Amino acid sequence: MDFLYIKALHIIFIVTWFAGLFYIVRLFIYHVEAEKKPEPAKEILQTQYKLMSKRLWYIISWPSAILASIFGFWMLVKNPYYLEMPWMHIKLSFVFALYFYHGFCHKIYRQLQKDVVKYSPFKLRIINEAPTIILFAVVFLVVLQNSINWIWGVVGILLFGILLMLGIRLYKNIRAKKSWDKAEKEALK
Repeated sequence: MDFLYIKALHIIFIVTWFAGLFYIVRLFIYHVEAEKKPEPAKEILQTQYKLMSKRLWYIISWPSAILASIFGFWMLVKNPYYLEMPWMHIKLSFVFALYFYHGFCHKIYRQLQKDVVKYSPFKLRIINEAPTIILFAVVFLVVLQNSINWIWGVVGILLFGILLMLGIRLYKNIRAKKSWDKAEKEALK
């Protein structure tokens, strides 16, 4: 198979893998938020989120992770000189981190399938930003492939991560204020 076809398939499955990782944690957040709903809404919502999570996880996320790795490994076999490049070693460490994150999400998935809630929606929102930071790091690394530019990229990624955390905190505060305003209006009626 031509190298460019392999590369295209690698990129396609990376995109679908990240899509699955981004969406699965959103489903976790919705599942946990449904804990506060009264019955029967709680049971209906959580049953639906379990089904959606299962389909996403086993039909999209896991196969995409495996296929992205197969095509990535295939590219390395066809072009082993990539392994001589320092940026590739760093990229592979990010891929390892992504698999660690994937495994962590799998642990949360299994817990929620058993109705075990160990994380708040806020913590899950923070957890949901990890693949974003990894995605930015890998894309800049692959495109720049230069150590000095990559150092600036790391600084940018760290700043991006800080901005994401600040954005999450701002979102939490805005959401809490809206809840407070809504409760206050209800009390005045």
